[in-house]
Formats: sequence, structure tokens, C-alpha cells
Amino acid sequence: MELETQKFGTKRSESIRKQTKSKAFFGMIWVVAGITLAVLFLILGFVLVKGVPHITWTFLSQEPEMLGAEGGIFSVIVGTVAVTAMAVVIATPIGVAGAVYFNEYSKGGRVIKVIRFFTEVLAGIPSIIFGLFGFAFFVVYMNMGWSVLAGALTLTLMILPTIIRTTEESLKTVPMSYREGSLSLGATKWYTIKKVVLPCCWGGILTGVILGLGRAIGETAALMFTIGGSLNIPTSVFSSTRTMALHLYMLASEGISDEKTYATAALLIIIVLLINTSATRIGRKMTNGK
Repeated sequence: MELETQKFGTKRSESIRKQTKSKAFFGMIWVVAGITLAVLFLILGFVLVKGVPHITWTFLSQEPEMLGAEGGIFSVIVGTVAVTAMAVVIATPIGVAGAVYFNEYSKGGRVIKVIRFFTEVLAGIPSIIFGLFGFAFFVVYMNMGWSVLAGALTLTLMILPTIIRTTEESLKTVPMSYREGSLSLGATKWYTIKKVVLPCCWGGILTGVILGLGRAIGETAALMFTIGGSLNIPTSVFSSTRTMALHLYMLASEGISDEKTYATAALLIIIVLLINTSATRIGRKMTNGK
């Protein structure tokens, strides 16, 4: 009887110690999460408080003057839309096609594993490396010059891994019975993919595209060596231009205007937050099936 009592006491003390360690561990997680959120809100709040009051219609509709110290950022907004839109238009069909091939057609051989490996490596390469490659290959070797096209192609390489991985994971959520049912009715594999599989995972594809857009719109180093940084409105794909992220870098590094710097930073933060929020909502609707 005494032995059983001792065993019960030992098990109870071990249980108490485990519960104490678990509570301490979760407490540390909450503390770290709280500090991270506090720092995030501090940075966002500081930039938004300093910048939002200077975001006016004049700031949005006028072209920059005196290297950005006066006027607005209309031409910079046009340049941002031109470069990011072209990058997304080029990267989306390539990324979706690559994901379809990886998930639907490939048999997982050695070559596919190598391609997957380099795709993952591509996602982790610093953006400055993409900028140097874009300058050496697109600007110099392909003779595109500092242009919208050179910047868009460089951004395409950057956002391709995001679109491929997101689309591939979305394709994996489609039940195999959908494919088998379509094939059993006499449909070809490509018709099944086009009419059955892809419509079921459009939300995941769109999420990947939006996430890629969010990354592209905030890039600076990759465009520093490829688009030239002109403040004029681009008139063709071979025109030099400037994006908001690059404009922000120029204003901050040269100390041209604190008001314009914070206003550009606040506008960029708002746009990126809207893009990421849209991606989160689309992903949630896709997961819940609503």
C-alpha cells in the first residue's frame, strides 16, 4: 500500500513538473510574440503617423519635381504599376504551367528533383543577386538597357518560385477522385486539368499571384540596376522608370525631403497590407470552401 502511494506521488510530481514546464514554454512564446507584435506596430505606427497626413491628392496626381523634393509621385506610381503588372503577367502562366507539370505530369524522377531543388534555391537568393544578374543579362547582354522590360523580367525570376509552390500545393488539395471520374468519362488528361482540376484551385493560384505581386511591388535592390530610376512617365517597355520602393530609397538615402519620404513609405505600406490581406482572405475562403 505504501509502495503504491509512493508511485502515485511520484507520477503526480512528474505530471506537475511537466505542466509547469509546458506553461513556462508557452509563456515564453507569448512574450516573444508580444514583443514581435509590439515592434511591428511601433514601426508601422511611426511610419503611418508621419506619412499619412502628407498623402494628398496633389501628392498622388502631380509628377515629381526637383528630384522628388517637390510635387507628387504620379509618374512613380505609373512606373510601379507598369513594372509589377508586366512581371505578374509574364510569371503567372509560366508558374502555373510549371506547377501543373510538376504535380500532374512528372513522375518524380531525378531531373524533377533537381528542378525542384533549384526552384527552392531560387526562392532564397537575395534580391541584390537578382539585380546583378538582371543588369548583366537583360540590360547589357540582351541590350534592353535600363527599362521597364528589364526590371519586369528580373522580378519575374523572383516571384516564379512563389507562384509555382503555391499553385502546386493548391493542386494537391484537389481529390484524386475528380481526376479519375473525368478520365473515366473519356476526357483527356489536359481537358481534365483545364476543366476540372484548375477551376477547383483557382483561389490558391490567385493567392500565389497576389503574394508574388506583394513581393514585387516592395522590391528595391532587384530594380536598382535594371530600370534606371528615371522620374518620367514610361512611354514604352524600353523606357527607364522608377518604382515607389526605389523612389523611397532614393529620397531616404539622399535626404531630399522627409515629408515625401514618409508619405511614399506610408503609401507603400498601405498597398502591401491591402495586397497581403486580400491574399489571406482568398486563401481562407478557399480552405473553408466558401
